[in-house]
Amino acid sequence: MAIIGMFFQDGLTGSAWGDWANYTDSPLRAFEGELGVQAPVGYFDPLGLSKDGDVETFRRRRESELKNGRVAMFATIGYMVPEYFKFPGYLAPSASLKFADVPNGIQAITKVPAEGWLQWVALCGCYELCVNQPVDAADPGNYGKGKLGYGNMVLGITAESISDPEARKRGLNSELANGRLAMMAIMGLWVQDGLFGTPYGLY
Repeated sequence: MAIIGMFFQDGLTGSAWGDWANYTDSPLRAFEGELGVQAPVGYFDPLGLSKDGDVETFRRRRESELKNGRVAMFATIGYMVPEYFKFPGYLAPSASLKFADVPNGIQAITKVPAEGWLQWVALCGCYELCVNQPVDAADPGNYGKGKLGYGNMVLGITAESISDPEARKRGLNSELANGRLAMMAIMGLWVQDGLFGTPYGLY
């Protein structure tokens, strides 16, 4: 990813380091100061999706990136945990389906009853429509829930606990970087699972 970004920036600006100082008329310059812009690539947009400089579109894409990154982090953890631990008891008592009977990885999809998937869709939809309410349109992905999204006074974590600007910026940059890594990780796990029948390949 880094070398492709360097090639793109070098070809566009004559510098692989994202120095836009001499390109003040470039729309990409508008997003160089945003969160998630990291050295040595700078603002990474090899397909030129943000070349029109549309701020609203950028914010919508950033919110989507954050949401997908958060889901990918949970999904990656969800791939690893069942290798070492499974809940006791039944996943679907009406179908006599125990947690222990559910295979790991992609194969688990075939074991969950249709009602179970409907419950998940309803839960996620309710969370998206009713719980996740944006705090500020200029701050995509911020739903006022504080660290880990637990909200006020849960585990002693409050939204105010990340009010320090530098700590907040560092944390949000880390979230973006980890979310991007998790999206690549879950894609790799899916590909290996599809090819080998296991998310860990054949060693």
